[in-house]
Amino acid sequence: MTRINIMALRHSAFYTPFLLTMCGGFLQEEGLEPSYTVATPDNTVADALRSGAAHLSQFAPAASFAELEQDRGGDLVHFAQINARDGFFIAGRQPASEFDWHDLQGREVLVDHLFQPLAMLRFLLHRQGIDFASIKVIDAGDVDAMDRAFRAGEGDYIHQQGPAPQQLEHDGIAYTLASVGEFIGPVAFSSLCATRDWLDTDMACAFMAAYRKAQILALEAPAHEIARMEQEFFPRIEPQVLGETIATYQQLGCWQKDPVISRESYENLLDIFLFNGLINQRHAYESVIVAPPC
Repeated sequence: MTRINIMALRHSAFYTPFLLTMCGGFLQEEGLEPSYTVATPDNTVADALRSGAAHLSQFAPAASFAELEQDRGGDLVHFAQINARDGFFIAGRQPASEFDWHDLQGREVLVDHLFQPLAMLRFLLHRQGIDFASIKVIDAGDVDAMDRAFRAGEGDYIHQQGPAPQQLEHDGIAYTLASVGEFIGPVAFSSLCATRDWLDTDMACAFMAAYRKAQILALEAPAHEIARMEQEFFPRIEPQVLGETIATYQQLGCWQKDPVISRESYENLLDIFLFNGLINQRHAYESVIVAPPC
């Protein structure tokens, strides 16, 4: 077996096709043994890919924009889609049979402040005719700090990826009320990223063969079976909750059989980042996205 070093920007059931590549035995079928790490402030995705410490990583096409805005980058490219929609939810302390986004106005909301989730939420609220400033936004820190703060009683609503809000609901603390991705529609949200040089290797071809199988499994297998396979990645999440979260993502259309990051979804991403003032120009599709290897 040849070791393949795989990194993730974040750890979530939202990235199930990516996780199944590792826990579904598909890499081993291709002669690869995965080593998995999650990025930290001291060990970023970009640094790990450029140094060779990681061969590939779960990332986001939008992560390339900052360097392109400074006429830098271009060596890291996004070669396969993981998610074609935003995977965040709004959960609240009270149930709502018909949640309305206007319900957030004047209320305290713990919002994920990572650049992309925040940009997506601001764009959604704009489309709903809501001024972001009308919400009492709380930045409680990283995902774990947000969860702890909400459990301690801070905020009326919380903005999280699955399975965190679903676990809050299971614990009797919140109710999952709405999906951001359902209202935004198709967008190039998350991807697999690597250097252009690595994509020319036999290892890249072998990985891609495994990933294509994992994509199909994520769509076609019963959610509870996928949850059983992935449970090792989520020791603090109840198996039932993990299965329900995966089923929700299957129904939302976050995952696709085709690994190609579509030009349409990329253009939608540019629209969102231009609205938020995070980029000043429409960066060419080819400067960020490439076709899957082999």
